Amino acid sequence: MSNNQKRGPLVADKRYSKPAPTKKPVKKKRKPAARKPARGPISWLVATIAGAVGFVLRLFWKLMWRGAVVLGLIVGIGVYYFASQMPPMDTLVDGRARGSVTMTDKTGAVYAWRGDQFGGMITTDTVSRHLKNAVVASEDKRFYRHIGISPRGIASAVRINLRAGRGPLSGNGGSTITQQVAKLLCLGVPYDPNTWDSEAAYEADCRRTTLWRKVKEAVFAMGMEAAYTKDEILTIYLNRAYLGAGSRGFEAASQRYFGKSAAKVTPAEGAMLSSLLPAPTSRAPTRNLERAQQYAAVVVGLMKTQGYLSQSAADEARANPATLSAAAEQKAGGYFADWVMASGPEFFTRNTTEDVIIRTTLDQRIQKAAEDGLQWVFDNKVRAGSEAQAAVIVMSADGAVRAMVGGRDNTVTGAFNRATQAKRQTGSAFKPFVYATALDLGMTPNDMVNDVATCWNVRGSGEWCPKNYDKKFKGPVTLTQAIAESRNIPAVVLSEQMGREIVRNVATDFGIESDLAAGPALALGVSESTLIEMTGAFAGILNGGSSVTPYGLTDLRFQGDAEPLMDSSGAGIGERVIQTTAARELTWMMAQVVQSGTGQRAKIDDWEIAGKSGTTQAARDAWFIAFTGDYVTGVWMGYDDNRPLSGVTGGGLPADIWRETMTRVLAGQQPTPLPMQAPVAVAAPTILEGETDNIVADQVLQDLLNNILNEN
Repeated sequence: MSNNQKRGPLVADKRYSKPAPTKKPVKKKRKPAARKPARGPISWLVATIAGAVGFVLRLFWKLMWRGAVVLGLIVGIGVYYFASQMPPMDTLVDGRARGSVTMTDKTGAVYAWRGDQFGGMITTDTVSRHLKNAVVASEDKRFYRHIGISPRGIASAVRINLRAGRGPLSGNGGSTITQQVAKLLCLGVPYDPNTWDSEAAYEADCRRTTLWRKVKEAVFAMGMEAAYTKDEILTIYLNRAYLGAGSRGFEAASQRYFGKSAAKVTPAEGAMLSSLLPAPTSRAPTRNLERAQQYAAVVVGLMKTQGYLSQSAADEARANPATLSAAAEQKAGGYFADWVMASGPEFFTRNTTEDVIIRTTLDQRIQKAAEDGLQWVFDNKVRAGSEAQAAVIVMSADGAVRAMVGGRDNTVTGAFNRATQAKRQTGSAFKPFVYATALDLGMTPNDMVNDVATCWNVRGSGEWCPKNYDKKFKGPVTLTQAIAESRNIPAVVLSEQMGREIVRNVATDFGIESDLAAGPALALGVSESTLIEMTGAFAGILNGGSSVTPYGLTDLRFQGDAEPLMDSSGAGIGERVIQTTAARELTWMMAQVVQSGTGQRAKIDDWEIAGKSGTTQAARDAWFIAFTGDYVTGVWMGYDDNRPLSGVTGGGLPADIWRETMTRVLAGQQPTPLPMQAPVAVAAPTILEGETDNIVADQVLQDLLNNILNEN
């Protein structure tokens, strides 16, 4: 290769050639950062608080959901526990610790109830739909939608209580029907007589409202919801709810107020029954029917609003409100029923554990006559505002009590019964037993007693000189005149001459069980007795001289049984006390008391009446007891505090009460003659003197023996 030839470029040169120049990246100018304002003390404080609040909220949230999980677990365990402990539903419908007593009159018609009544189990299927709807509408309209508790209802109740100035748990409770059932069941704690003083104390504790009890109640309610259906819970409620007047459950209440089954109640009746639930005692229709109807109208409105009643049906229920049955409306025989409960066998009455039906001797027509007669006299003849009291008993000759009024207020129960419990001095009403003794010992109504000023020496008290009511002495008077005019001296003379102890025995045998005075004043009725004792003793005179035991219970049986456990019909007649002749002569003498003596205000046209008045010292007690051929009726009048009556004697207002009572009793009946015997005139009647020794004359004893022999 010549030197002139050009060399090609070497590859190596290319390899090592300078790289093409690269452009330097242009740096972007950075915008200056905004300057943070200087942090002052206020900003620092705000940031600190915000951070603290955020921390607390996060902590609260963590605790809350964890607590909710724990609480839910505890509640779930509680619900499961209570649900597992629930007994069969039908064992819970009757929660009474004791039974009930239902009383009927002599015809079998119910007139009184005692104890907690349970009319028998009802269910949501057998009860009237109107009653079922009324209960749900008035007590828990969300019943079929909640799980046992209603937070909305509780919140509403708390708001109402706070607005009313009460505590949050005082007043309205916002309880669902399920919660109310839980309370009725005492949260599953049964009644134990060894733990509680009484069933009332047990129930009062069940009704206590505390925060812890409210929480337990809510859990128990949810346990019930898990164990039972809604209808089963409602069934328990319908059977256990207290509805006033001793009614446990709606069946008993329906029978008590309306005289019909709960299966047959109308919308108006169902509304009235359900309206009793918040306040059964004060809202009871037997207490105030008009007020009960007003409360029922409110429930009718709720039923209409919630779709249970149409507008026309609601209007019909308001226009024709529920009314009481005849038995419930009368309110008759309260004192009589209390007496039967007190005098009957305790294990079948006051302490019965069974439901008992007692047929009694009560005649409701006569009972109303006694109540109306007494009321008429106080309305028309006693000054307004008087606090004087009175009692009336009407009895048959065998001791069967037909009516009893123990005070002016005849609507009460459990009240002081002046007919059976008030022991008062009898005054001259006792004198028939003195004359009964004399006649039984052989004297006659025409025999005479010297009515003159006479004194007796009383051991330990000195001389006792009684006076007659009119402050006069009439000399020799017949026994008939002496009793007709209620003269005191002849009665004492007779008692002392016949034998004070014999008189006492005759009175006791006739049924006067109270302690009788030991001195000569016995004849003037200074001893105390009750109206029922005195009326029963007079019944012994009417029936011919045999003692009677006043009674009101005819027979007793368990509810549902056909055969009675007890039969006391005709149990009143006892042993003979005086001879029949003596009783009939005494009846004739007592008829003169009404015909021409101190009892004339008791006269009733066309009727023969025999009786005796009685007025105690200072007129603290006034009595009138008399009988027709069918009934003996006793009346007492006085003050409970034993202060004197003003211007009242036994032949006055008590005789008026007797006449007004018996006029109503005897209305429309044919007069029944008295079993009496007029005396036979004798040429030389016996005359007794007060100065004679206190012994029975030989002739009197001889006559007694002759009479006894003739009787036999």
